[in-house]
Amino acid sequence: MIYLVFLRLLGLLLLLSRSEAAKDAELLALRHKVSILRRQLDIRPRLAWPDRVILAALAR
Repeated sequence: MIYLVFLRLLGLLLLLSRSEAAKDAELLALRHKVSILRRQLDIRPRLAWPDRVILAALAR
């Protein structure tokens, strides 16, 4: 458990030290991956209400 907390904190520190350009590039890469997966599945993913709540909170 302590190991997982340590990994989360380390990930947070790395995220905070990144530049805006690096964050934007990663976001574009992830969006591209999602679009490829949607084309392969040929369906829209259905989100449960907890997923929608989390995504709405992150979009703020």
